[in-house]
Formats: sequence, C-alpha cells, structure tokens
Amino acid sequence: MPSLPPEILTALVVFSATSSITPGPNNTMLMASGVNFGVRRTVPHMAGVSLGFFVLTVATGLALGGLFAAYPPLHGVLKIVGATYLLYLAWKISRSGEVVAGDAARPQTFWQAVAFQWVNPKAWAMALGAVTAYAPADDYAVNVLLVAIVLSLVGLPFIVGWTAFGAVLRGMLADPGRRRMFNWTMAGLLAASVVAILLHQP
Repeated sequence: MPSLPPEILTALVVFSATSSITPGPNNTMLMASGVNFGVRRTVPHMAGVSLGFFVLTVATGLALGGLFAAYPPLHGVLKIVGATYLLYLAWKISRSGEVVAGDAARPQTFWQAVAFQWVNPKAWAMALGAVTAYAPADDYAVNVLLVAIVLSLVGLPFIVGWTAFGAVLRGMLADPGRRRMFNWTMAGLLAASVVAILLHQP
C-alpha cells in the first residue's frame, strides 16, 4: 500500500500541528461558539470544519491547484469573497447571545461549516501548501489523499481543543456584559484577520 516517506510524514505532521493550533477564522469561531453554546451544540460545527477541510484539500490537490496556477487572478477573487464573508461572520459573532430579528442566536450548522472552508483563506493556504510540499509526484492522487487524511487527523484535536477552551471560559463569561465584551473581542480579531488577508500577496 502506498505511503508517505517517513521524513515527509514527519514534516507534514509538524506543519499540520503548527498550522492547526494557531489562531485563524475557524479557531476563533469555534472558541466563540464554545463560549456561547458549549461543546455539545458545537459538535456539528466541529464536524463540518473537519470534513470540509478534508474535501477542500483533496479537491485542491487533484484539480483546483492547477486551475489557480493557470489563472492567478482567481486568488484575488477568493481573497475578496473570503474577506467579505469573514466580515459578515464577525458581525454575527458580535451579536451572539443576543436576540436578532426575533430569532435566538444559534451555532453554525454542519453544512455551513463545510461550505465555509471554501471561502476561508487560511484553509486554502494550508491545503495548497500541504499538497504542493508534501505530496510526492509518484502515485500523486494517492499521496494527496494521504496528505488530506493526515491534515484532518492532526487538526481534529485542535478543533476540539479550541471549542473546549471556549466552553471552559463559558462559566467565567456568564455575566451578559462580560460575554458581550468577549464576543466583540472575538469579532474584532476575526475582522482584523481580514486586514492580513487583504495585505498578503499571493
């Protein structure tokens, strides 16, 4: 059965861990969801992030990577779409825990989290970086699948960890004023990431 060389696998695991533990749109949203809704209600969100990123990585390695190489302006389109959506999500986070237009705030659904990966610039950067650096040309399709599996497996504990960390803070933020301040802070961090996305050169 094809497998990644040990030195490549080790490097990929390190890349996956360091990329997954650092703050980004997914981790910020998961922590905010953990604070506002707890771990159990955030499970569909966590599962959607994991599956969505796996599918994105496979698709990037097998097809979309070549498309972006052939049409570089698509990077700019992705950047604008992703930045716009992140600003919308920052607004939603800032309103978490409040009643908006008569509907109680609710966590992101499984399919919303899956779809979000396609406009998440950090997810694209991780997927493109991983498949180009760690998928050997021999048995390329199989190696892309192995890279996607490793990324997802290594990233899963961090997905759960960021959500659980938010849930731990839940008790400390039971006071509506403190929770509102936390939500605004998370919204601000997410909005600030938009600046980095727009300034970063592809």
